[in-house]
Amino acid sequence: MRQNFNRIDNSIYHLENDQWWQPDSVLYLLKTSMNPVRVGYFAKKLFNQLKIVPQGSAALEVGCGGGILCEEIARMGFDTTGIDPSAQSLHFAVRHAKTSGLEIRYEKGTGEALPFPENTYDVIFCCDVLEHVYDLPSVISEISRVLKPGGVLCYDTINRTFISKMIAINVAQRWKRWAFMPPNLHVWEMFIKPEELKALLKLNNFEWREHQGTEPNLCYPQILYYLRKRAKGEWTYEDLGEKLLLVESTDMNIMYMGFAIKNNDVAAI
Repeated sequence: MRQNFNRIDNSIYHLENDQWWQPDSVLYLLKTSMNPVRVGYFAKKLFNQLKIVPQGSAALEVGCGGGILCEEIARMGFDTTGIDPSAQSLHFAVRHAKTSGLEIRYEKGTGEALPFPENTYDVIFCCDVLEHVYDLPSVISEISRVLKPGGVLCYDTINRTFISKMIAINVAQRWKRWAFMPPNLHVWEMFIKPEELKALLKLNNFEWREHQGTEPNLCYPQILYYLRKRAKGEWTYEDLGEKLLLVESTDMNIMYMGFAIKNNDVAAI
């Protein structure tokens, strides 16, 4: 995995200009195309199923980037912290939170060495991150360490399948006719099969609860047509994000999200 990590180009997260909150940036699709489905899913699980009360509960987002998901977590009512290795991304996160009137703490750090005491957080979110990290087992171990017993880990990631290689790598990054992401933003070998993640969670004192797939709200010919319009400059990313959304699905061939609960039996770690 570490060899494959060196093939990832994470430079977009370190640019001096804002790539997170500008409507004609690929990262803006996290807000328009991805946040609605995952925020809705996590809210259902946390509040309706697990009956968590956000007021007075501490939440951490690991790999918060420019704060696109962190702001939604804060709006849920959690006492929210975000951590990310990119000082540039954190600068834009802090600036936008102030503009939005949200109180969010942001810190610089990595998922492999979280700078927080044991049993600090009630809920941890880790989205669009696990397929990017240098040492996945260490990240899961650290999340378990700083999560309170009985706390919840909410996550999403990309499955390592033939279909994900075709869509998330070739169409999204390589084939210029449709590509809308920078080359090597994702590396297929870094994608994570659901059973691999479940095994890691079990090793780190988690009780895995559920995986839920996501899929586009449009048929693939329609998606390719819209991607072509963007590639030719007829559409912006904002235009694309208004049409192309992810929705919950039983299909986990490309992306999936889920949650797990840290066991109360700390001796099991």
